[in-house]
Amino acid sequence: MTGSEKRLPASDLQAPGASAAGGFARWLPLAGLALLMGLVFAMGWHRYLTFKTIGLNYDLLKGIVADNLVAAIALYMLVYVTVIALSLPGGLVMTLAGGLVFGWRLAVPATVVAATIGATIIFLIAKSSFGAVLQAKAGPWLGKLQDGFKENALSYLLFLRLVPVFPFAVVNLAPALLGVPLGTYVIGTAVGIIPGTAAFSVAGSGLGSVVEAQNAVYRDCLARNPDHAEDQCPYTIDTSALVTTELLIAFALLGVVALIPAAYKTWNKRHAAD
Repeated sequence: MTGSEKRLPASDLQAPGASAAGGFARWLPLAGLALLMGLVFAMGWHRYLTFKTIGLNYDLLKGIVADNLVAAIALYMLVYVTVIALSLPGGLVMTLAGGLVFGWRLAVPATVVAATIGATIIFLIAKSSFGAVLQAKAGPWLGKLQDGFKENALSYLLFLRLVPVFPFAVVNLAPALLGVPLGTYVIGTAVGIIPGTAAFSVAGSGLGSVVEAQNAVYRDCLARNPDHAEDQCPYTIDTSALVTTELLIAFALLGVVALIPAAYKTWNKRHAAD
């Protein structure tokens, strides 16, 4: 090699299709997730994520738990991870069902771990697939937003998780686009969902007698109306009544508390500048 020749960096010696192949591989996890989501909705499996399904199988589920507790919890967590990772409707139903079937002492840690894993799967896929692309195209405004979010990422993430105004699926995606570190995301998610998980798991654990009473009414109605079961025999356990105004206010207040460190830091900086 002559003195005028320069050694090219290894990155410049890649085959022409290497970058394209790398870009394609980056989108594979997102494509796989989308395909699974499409399959679930096409097959109608998401329709089973109702409290009616849980209630009518309550005795069966209790028997499975009694015979093999560890396997039952593992299966519950696997289903919960899938529900969250695919952004399926049914997170509240699953949390209530966990409390109903396992009791809140087992349901709370199992649900928190499963929900955190599911949310982290979405976070990692979003960050690797289109996070960098969006950041490159969004311009400086996103960079400023990222800087502000990163500085108080844990406080902001806790606020988003604690206040139930923000959809869980959206909160799973937004931090990936704002450059939140993985460790901060996992901690913020796990800690932030504990109050809500605990509240609804405890509520679910107290629904056993309600479910048994409703099952008796429903089956009696089916026996009396075999030809018009769907019209004449609704299965009614109003789980939405568990989400009270007082509970929402309590979560909102916890969210405000989570913002105190960020507010103090901002105030301290302005005071120092003055």
